[in-house]
Order: sequence, then C-alpha cells, then structure tokens
Amino acid sequence: MPEAFVGIGSNVDPQRALRAAVAALERLGTVRCSSVYRSAAVGGVGVDYLNIVAALTTSLSVAALRDALHAIEAEAGRRRLDPAACELDLDLLLYGVRVDAGERLPRPKLFTLPFVLGPLAELAPELAHPLTGESARAARQAAGPAALAALEKLGPVRSLA
Repeated sequence: MPEAFVGIGSNVDPQRALRAAVAALERLGTVRCSSVYRSAAVGGVGVDYLNIVAALTTSLSVAALRDALHAIEAEAGRRRLDPAACELDLDLLLYGVRVDAGERLPRPKLFTLPFVLGPLAELAPELAHPLTGESARAARQAAGPAALAALEKLGPVRSLA
C-alpha cells in the first residue's frame, strides 16, 4: 500500500481541528504524525496557523483519498469564505512516488514552504522528492535556519490542550 503525506493546518480552534483531522485520517489507514508547528498566516493575513504533516498508509486511490480529505474538511466546517480564517486545510502532498501534474503530485512547492518542509523533514527526513531525488533532510538544510525561523515547534498533536 502506498504511503501518502498530508499537510494539515488550521487557525480556527486549531488544537481541536488538528486532533479531529488525525482521528479522521486514522479511519482511513495507519497514521504517523510530525510535531505541531505554529507559523504565521501566509501573506500575514489572519491569526497564526498550527500545522502538522501526517503520513498515511492507505489502500485508497488518489481520487478516493482526495474525496475523503474534502469530506473531513467539510465535517470540520470549512467554508472557504474568509481567506484569513481556515477551519481545516488538508493538502495531499505526496502519494507514494507518483508524479502526476493533473493531480498536482507531488504538491508544488513541497520542499520550499516552511510550514510543510519543517514538519515533513521531521517526520520523514530521508523521504526523496519524486522529481528531484532530494531528501527532505537535505532540503531543510539547504533552506537554512532563517527560512525555518518563523516555525515554532509545539510538540505532539495528542498533547495539544
């Protein structure tokens, strides 16, 4: 079964949203999670986000997994009305080594967005980018400390209050 990597973020009751998202993913397969990281909203609009990356071993196809992720977002109340408020955002980052531009796999900017790269490199440091072969650890080192300075590591998702 392929291992899919999912980026999870929220800035509306984010502790509850992240815990609920992980519980929902656990109904789809085996889940491993990075630590939780706090980061500023992209573009500085809105309150800070909490982000994690989850590795999900699942028998679902890409299409079925995307449908399940959208259903989890909807269950969390995601409305997509206010760009400054996000109840829950689930992004399929990788699906095994699949490369598919139409499916946006791997996710564009996978190794350049700090709120994705930080948790991903923690969770799967030897994970190779399917297009470049670069490991998550190498991408994190290449980004340098300044690129990831805005991330605050908070600890495991299950320990969130």
